[in-house]
Amino acid sequence: MMRYSIRGPHKGPALLATAVALATVAACSGGSPSGSGSSSSGTAPGASASSAPTSAAPSPTPTPTRSYPLSTAPRTIPAVRDHEAARGPGWKPAAPAGVVVAANSPGLADEGRLLAGELGIPYRGTAAAGPGDVELALGGTGARESYTLTVRDGRVRITGPDEAGVFYGTRTLKQSVKGTGAMPEGVVTDAPAKPQRGLNVDIARKFFTAGWIEDRLREMADLKLNQFGLHFSDDQGFRIASDSHPEIVSAQHLSKAEVRRILALAQTLHITVVPEIDSPGHLGAVLRAHPDLQLRNVQGVPRQGAIDISKPASAAIVDDLLREYSQLFPGGWFHVGADEYQALTVRSPSASYPQLAAAARQKYGAQAGVQDLAEGWLNDRAAVVRTAGKTAKAWNDGFFRGGVVTADQGIEVEYWTGKEIGARPPAEYLAEGRKVVNLNDEYLYYVLGEPNDFTYPTGRRIYEQWTPRVLRGTTPVAARYDAQILGGRFAVWCDLAGAQTPAQVAAGIRMPLTATAQKLWDARTPTLTWDQFRTLAPQVRG
Repeated sequence: MMRYSIRGPHKGPALLATAVALATVAACSGGSPSGSGSSSSGTAPGASASSAPTSAAPSPTPTPTRSYPLSTAPRTIPAVRDHEAARGPGWKPAAPAGVVVAANSPGLADEGRLLAGELGIPYRGTAAAGPGDVELALGGTGARESYTLTVRDGRVRITGPDEAGVFYGTRTLKQSVKGTGAMPEGVVTDAPAKPQRGLNVDIARKFFTAGWIEDRLREMADLKLNQFGLHFSDDQGFRIASDSHPEIVSAQHLSKAEVRRILALAQTLHITVVPEIDSPGHLGAVLRAHPDLQLRNVQGVPRQGAIDISKPASAAIVDDLLREYSQLFPGGWFHVGADEYQALTVRSPSASYPQLAAAARQKYGAQAGVQDLAEGWLNDRAAVVRTAGKTAKAWNDGFFRGGVVTADQGIEVEYWTGKEIGARPPAEYLAEGRKVVNLNDEYLYYVLGEPNDFTYPTGRRIYEQWTPRVLRGTTPVAARYDAQILGGRFAVWCDLAGAQTPAQVAAGIRMPLTATAQKLWDARTPTLTWDQFRTLAPQVRG
């Protein structure tokens, strides 16, 4: 290190100031002279040129640069599965930033326009990415709905093998900016644990407007949920206009134009709407217009909501409706119900409903019973929607053991309860190789008015205790079945319709649905505590 001599009459503060100034010069020069033979070379005052040390050729003074700490993962719900940290300023939506779509990805225009509007920056269409831009592009070989989000050199690039994945990348960017004003430097690699993630709403018992449904779809999209179950037919009402059977439609209902508007929004948000017409139970609204089809026991007593499946006209009207709404709803699933058929809740179905027993024997042989007739009904309805290009879904209590007729293997089991007498545990369905969707009523059922010992579910309980493998009660099934569990939906049921207003329902399900979204995207134990998660939610959600 060069040694500096302080000469002359410098004392006190003046001496200290001179020493600090010279030390600063040494520190800034790294201890090396920036020149030779001049007073700026670092030679002590009064020293001759011949006394200065010799050195190699001078190097340029380095330009100061900013230093950044390693970035941390963006704060989003659901949390991203992997973030590769980097040093850099991250990205903020400021001029001259805009949203552009890669040349090979014109199908991402809707995603680009939506994101630009949300971030308050221009959408420039198909163009090369410039300084500060967000670029959306299709590409890569990851799983469906996966994406990679890269923040580097002041730009953002979101890529994925399909449009849904790129869309989910835009949700991550939107949430991070909403919560912190920026997207951190680095690379996010993300994909969902389960392919089916959603919300189920009963609009049959309680009417919800198209606007209310559209608001839920927007909330779902920001949570990366992709499936909306629409239960629109039950004892209390039939809530979508019908061309084939207008006589069954309730006064309060959605027009087909409103349904198409809902479907158009859902499509832009990568949400599939799954319609449900539940049969052979829960058909009270249909049967009010067709009382001759109502199931009656041997004493002639009608059973609420149950249709007589021994009558060909019963199948005809239900199949008319399945075909009509299969045309209206473009998604790949149709829910055909099959739960709580009243003929099977008595001690001796064959004695109580001899017409059903006779029809079973006639169709399936001498050993067949009422259970087999009901199972055959399920298979026949599934065949109708399959012809329309749909996969059938049905509630778990419509799948029976030990009969002559077995439920078709291609029907997805929607497991909701194991509380009935004789209910089959989830492992039975899984051991048969069936695909199962989780709607566990212990955690995921929001039943208005809390009848039948139901209590409103809490986000905390879902967040801390539930996973997709917890199909019944509180105990998970074996890990070997995980791949057969396709996902789950949080469900709103309106048994006591007047117990809450639509606004109260929306507020009541907000945190439970948020927690469900986290656990369906990533079933592992979350890194945030519940209190941290609850605090984060309003910061990043729309």
